[in-house]
Amino acid sequence: MKTSAALAARPASSLHVALVCNTAWAIYTYRQGLLRALTDAGAQVTVIAPRDRTFEPLTAMGCRCVELPVASKGTNPVDDLGTLRALYRCYRALKPDVVFHYTIKPNIYGSIAAWLARVPSVAVTTGLGYVFIQKSRAAQVAKLLYRFAFRFPREVWFLNQDDEAAFRERNLLAHPDRARLLHGEGVDLEQFAFTSLPERDTFSFVLIGRLLWDKGVGEYVEAARTLRANYPHARFQLLGPVGVDNPSAISREEVAAWEREGVIEYLGETADVRPFIAGADCVVLPSYREGVPRTLMEASAMGRPIVATDVPGCREVVENGVNGLLCDARSATSLAQQLAQMLELDQGERQAMAKRGRKKIEKEFDERVVVQRYRKLVRQLTGVTF
Repeated sequence: MKTSAALAARPASSLHVALVCNTAWAIYTYRQGLLRALTDAGAQVTVIAPRDRTFEPLTAMGCRCVELPVASKGTNPVDDLGTLRALYRCYRALKPDVVFHYTIKPNIYGSIAAWLARVPSVAVTTGLGYVFIQKSRAAQVAKLLYRFAFRFPREVWFLNQDDEAAFRERNLLAHPDRARLLHGEGVDLEQFAFTSLPERDTFSFVLIGRLLWDKGVGEYVEAARTLRANYPHARFQLLGPVGVDNPSAISREEVAAWEREGVIEYLGETADVRPFIAGADCVVLPSYREGVPRTLMEASAMGRPIVATDVPGCREVVENGVNGLLCDARSATSLAQQLAQMLELDQGERQAMAKRGRKKIEKEFDERVVVQRYRKLVRQLTGVTF
């Protein structure tokens, strides 16, 4: 291990940070503030993830992109060992100063690979997903793997208190003193500027995110069916990729059937959600569980009331009656009731929710605070300030 004096002498331009995720899109979409802070300081940044359309814009930002084989849907141990082996070879070849892992398989196999390659790593649990939603054998195996792999990272970051508590209660942390609460990954307050609510006769709800059953898309569609007769001016929109590599994925054919029925409007997917948030009257996320959902932070920053489920992650962003409304998870009836309540509010009440939401994001979820946490830890691990 290098001495603190040797570490302190290193310039930021000598720093090499790797970020590993099951999708490059998530690195590009959710962590641009961190990427800019690193590249502006002259640090080398390597993004390791399955290849997708964001490799090009990431490269344009100054990042190096390395393709990673990872099967997000599968539980085949041979495939997972291939991911572990690929990450180990990557770390041995690239020799990064520190690696940040995001999402379940990079967290598990990346943490092990980094330890084998003698590279300091940090695990960021961006949401517990199916591991804590389902009661399958695969979920049980994943918990055992978490318990083994999380003995290796220098720190384990959680985005909300419920996720951290779940790991502690189930004894999944070999070193509980290494757990840290990040409280979300923040939002760029300038990029997601406050915009006034639309003034019109129609009312648009939009659900933004990967189209997964675990996001409550089925409940959203059922609630839309319930409300159409009494609220003919209401529109129900979906924005996000379909058929993604996830056990809970919804197919394009299923979405097309809802479109033919006339119950929802599918907006496709986009690299910039801001025009769609600005065009909505309310953003909806009936998810079963989240880390801290970026969609809701962005929506609230732009001044949109929210309807979401009263579950870990969502309730970090939404205060019932303050900047939105909370409903029961897995309940189309409860969701329909809250959507109807939002429709019944007058414009002044929704505008008040919008303003309170913006203030909450400014106070609790400023991206600059999150980047400062990265700076502090990188300095502790490497002696380099970026």
